[in-house]
Amino acid sequence: MKRDYFEGADVAVTICDKDGTILDMNAKSRRTFLKPGAEELVGKNVLDCHPEPARSLLADMLENPRTNVYTVEKEGVKKLIFQCPWYDGAEYAGFMELSMVLPEGMPNRVRKPKP
Repeated sequence: MKRDYFEGADVAVTICDKDGTILDMNAKSRRTFLKPGAEELVGKNVLDCHPEPARSLLADMLENPRTNVYTVEKEGVKKLIFQCPWYDGAEYAGFMELSMVLPEGMPNRVRKPKP
């Protein structure tokens, strides 16, 4: 991951290796997930950051790479969570998570195929 692509983006980007070790976090991810008083999450295991049942789901995703997409709402803020495997060449290398706030009343546009 090149930090310059995601560093200023208004989306939290977290990258883990296939063992669950956090390799990188952009600024939004650090602001979102770093608890007060904690210095760093890079180098920690992502499984240690999640309670059950999310922990077991993530452990299974590390073993059986697949995409997981859902929305979550906390304190009136709705977010889209997109977790997907990433690859180094053809080799599975871990997964990344993108977490973004969904604006209230966000439009949904249905695209129709051109005839």
